Formats: sequence, structure tokens, C-alpha cells
Amino acid sequence: MGEDVGILVIDDERGIREGCRRALTPLGHRVEASDTGAAGLRMLQEGSYDLVLLDLMMPGMSGMEALGRIREIDPDIVVIIITGYATVESAVKTIKKGAYDFISKPFTADDLILVVNQGLEHRHLSLENRRLRNIEEEARELGRAKAELEKLDAMKSRFMLTVAHELRAPIAAIQGYLGLILDGYAGDDAQEMVESAHRRCGELLDSLRDLLMLAHMKEKATEVKKTTVSVAQTLEEVTSLLRAEAERKGLTLEVQISNRPEMLADAEHLRQLWTNLISNGIKYTPRGGNVVVSLDQKDGHVVGTVSDTGVGIAADDIPRIWEEFYRTTQAKRTAEHGTGLGLPIVREIIETYGGTIDVESELGQGTTFTFTLPQSAEPGEDALQGGRVVGAKGEGR
Repeated sequence: MGEDVGILVIDDERGIREGCRRALTPLGHRVEASDTGAAGLRMLQEGSYDLVLLDLMMPGMSGMEALGRIREIDPDIVVIIITGYATVESAVKTIKKGAYDFISKPFTADDLILVVNQGLEHRHLSLENRRLRNIEEEARELGRAKAELEKLDAMKSRFMLTVAHELRAPIAAIQGYLGLILDGYAGDDAQEMVESAHRRCGELLDSLRDLLMLAHMKEKATEVKKTTVSVAQTLEEVTSLLRAEAERKGLTLEVQISNRPEMLADAEHLRQLWTNLISNGIKYTPRGGNVVVSLDQKDGHVVGTVSDTGVGIAADDIPRIWEEFYRTTQAKRTAEHGTGLGLPIVREIIETYGGTIDVESELGQGTTFTFTLPQSAEPGEDALQGGRVVGAKGEGR
């Protein structure tokens, strides 16, 4: 048990208190005493003890009542009952209440030393078991942390490889065009090569822009600078920029604003949210189709919907559309180039504001994204509900 073993005697008889002190102090134990249950409890709260010798019959607070309070203060402390009424019934009651053992009056010093030594050995084993359990739990926590770090490291490696691969393609194309021009092989195709290089530069800048936005959103420690933003005005600004793109493809872009809600947010986040969802609808909807965007307000939440008549998303693809750089086969057939980062950015924005987003899709019939964002709530965690699909039967973007 170590050198400093604390024993507290709680008994209203001075003779018992002094007798216990004389018998146990020579063994090297620190023995202190109290004549009432209330005073003894105060000593337990303020001091450090391993074992309590507790009189069962005391005026004021009884030993039985004190026993329950002692167990609340220290569930592992060893309590030995001192009783002059050593019946089986009283012994059973104290043991059920958490006492380790009991000793009946009158008792000899040897009787006391024997039961105290047994109690201290029990205390030692209890503390050792607790120490071992703590070590085991720490080992499990370290194992879980190690596994998580390994998982994050693997994800980081895969992400870096994917980024390198995605950025390499446009850079290689640009370098190839410039090499042909510099070596004098371009001829009459020089203008076309320059235009192609210019387009690939745009794709590269789009990828870098999306990567920076995604990295910023993933940095949870970054403080979101929120102001009161008109969601309707942000939507109108985005659609005014994207309408020309829709018209070039022969699409109808319809905007339905039922309410003009405001919310606490970073305006750039809302622009990115609308832009990514609407531009996806335009990109993956064939000529002659339509994209319908709606905005409403319900129960303190902004409700936005972007619906298209495009290629649709398969049920199996829904969980993966939130992954960085993921594009389905159908998406690649419809639009050759794309960063595959638009929806992951949407996911991060939705999570940042504690919102939800649902998807309904059918192959060849189109897709509808519906999101909700609280107008004034603090950012939440694990709010994403992407992947709940109604009637998804096709291959996705």
C-alpha cells in the first residue's frame, strides 16, 4: 500500500478511537479519528484515506447512513463496520451497502490488525486493478489514435496523388502546345493551339480555385466571418452570371423566389453553394432541357432547390458524389472536363452551417438537390445527410 496509509476511525466512544490508534499507529499507518458521522465525512472530503473503521450505532448520523455517504465520496475506499450488535442481519445489510467487513465489540488488537490488514490488501488490489484498467484504456485510445492517424495519412497520400494526377493533365497539354509552337511545328494551327492552351489554363485555374476553397472549408479551425446576407440577392447574382452559359447550351434557366430570407453567413460560401449546384445542372443537362432553381423559407431555415432534366445519378453513385475528384462514367461522357470538387465543396459548406442536403435522381430524367440552412444557428457537425435518394435508377455525374 505504500508508506502513507490513511485510516479514519469514526466512533462516538473515545476508548474505541484511542484503542484503534494505539493498535494501528505502530504499524506505520496514519490514524485519525472523529466522534460523529458528519465530522468524519468532512474529514474524508478534505483528506486522503484508504480505510474507514465505522461505528454502526452512533447518535445523530447513523453508521448505515454514513456508509452510503462514504461510498459516494470514494467508491473504492474500504469500510469496516464496528458494531456491538454482531448479528447476521446487520452484517448482511452493511455488506450490501458496500462495507468490506465488520468487527464486533469487544475486540482485541490482534483481531483489529487482522481485519485491517485484509482490508488494506483488498484496497491495494482494487487500486492496482483500476491502474491496470486505466493502462489498458490508454493503450486502446493510443491504438485508436494510431489507426486514425494511419487512416488520415493514407487519405492524405491518396489525395496528393489524385491532385498531382488532376493537375498534371492540363499542364502537360499546355506544355505540349507551347512546345509545338516554339519548335515551329504549329504552322497554320498555331492560333488553335494557343486557344487550346488558354482553355486548359482556365481548367487549371478552376481546379486550383476549387482546391483552395475546399482546403479552406476543411480547415475547421478557421473562423467563419458571418454577416447578414440576403440569400435571394446572392442567388440572383449567381444566376445572372450563369444564364449566358445556359443560353449557349440552349437550356432554360428558371428561378423561383418565394421568399427573400436572410441568414448569418459568409457571402462567398453562399455564392459557392449556388454556383456549384446550378453550374452542375447546366453542365450535365443536354441541349433543350431546363434547370429550375427555387428559394423558400420555412421554420427559420433557408430552403433551396436546384432541379435539372439532365443525365441523372445512379443510386450506387450517390454516396460517392461527395468524394473529392469523383466523376462517374456518365458525367465524363457528358462533359469531358471537370474538377470533381464542386459537390465536395457543397458538402463542406452544408456541414459548416449545420444544414442538410438531399438528392433525388433518376438516370436520364434528371436530378434534384434540396438543401436547408439555419438562418441564425451556430455551425454544426455531422449535419450532412447526402445519400438519401428517392427513385435513383441511373448512372451519375
